[in-house]
Amino acid sequence: MIVFRDPGDVPADFGPSAVAIGKFDGVHAGHRAVIERLKIQAAASGARAVAVTFDRNPLAVLRPDRCPENVVTVERKLELLGELGLDATLVLTFDEELAARSAEDFVEGILVAALRVSTVLVGADFRFGRGGAGTPALLAEMGPSRGFAVEIVDDVYLPGSDRRVSSTWIRELLMAGDVSGAAEVLGRHPDVRGEVVHGLKRGRELGFPTANLETITDAFVPADGVYAGWLVDHDTGIRHRAAISVGTNPTFDDVLVRQVEAHVIDETGLDLYGHDVTVEFVERLRGMVAFEGIEKLMLQMADDVTEARRVLGAQS
Repeated sequence: MIVFRDPGDVPADFGPSAVAIGKFDGVHAGHRAVIERLKIQAAASGARAVAVTFDRNPLAVLRPDRCPENVVTVERKLELLGELGLDATLVLTFDEELAARSAEDFVEGILVAALRVSTVLVGADFRFGRGGAGTPALLAEMGPSRGFAVEIVDDVYLPGSDRRVSSTWIRELLMAGDVSGAAEVLGRHPDVRGEVVHGLKRGRELGFPTANLETITDAFVPADGVYAGWLVDHDTGIRHRAAISVGTNPTFDDVLVRQVEAHVIDETGLDLYGHDVTVEFVERLRGMVAFEGIEKLMLQMADDVTEARRVLGAQS
């Protein structure tokens, strides 16, 4: 997948293109349904399938006090979109200049001039342009004279659910530690990515060495607790079963920021320092609690590993 960081980066001979526009935060099941529809439209018309998204949530500029945390980083979003078979993604820098751009200019300058759009796919509640003046109705009004059609994409619902799939729902599930529920809405296990860094080495001292991720920024980390999941080592391509801890380790009360630590199960001698890894959360085992003494903590950690091994055994 080609990634354009500015409309000016798009070659003059690029297109025609079928375009889906959105934040695509999390690239969840609803987004995936939109992309599949986009690819069908592109194939039918001989166009390129292109996503147009933003480098941040527009609320970060328009209403910072109401802006939620991102579900995934921008780079992770692009990685996930790339896995869906798109031809290209245009990442727009959402700043004061873009926020002030009129809806008509957005259509003319970005969709028509840069991408040579033939079809635009948007949700019914999609808004764009200065003051949110751009709507699907405006796109439909402008389309015929500029050579593009507009398709309104229906909301996506999970089987048996009356709530539409959304990034808001995913955040709520992650805040509650319900990573298995979040996985249903995402269409994949929730995850965080980072470099393995040196920590206090307390896990090693207790007999359960952990890979400590660098401080996670710009991605939504699940609620404090212990989880069964996977540590994916991008340096080696190996997936390791893991018992994962999220929190500040209240038993010792000397960790000032939330940490993500993963103990690789049934493997010894691994040196993961400096490795680029992804930690995938499969199931929450328990909440984070303070134990009365190291011995009780060690017994619980052994139970956590046993339970994680059981949960992950069926997924090996």
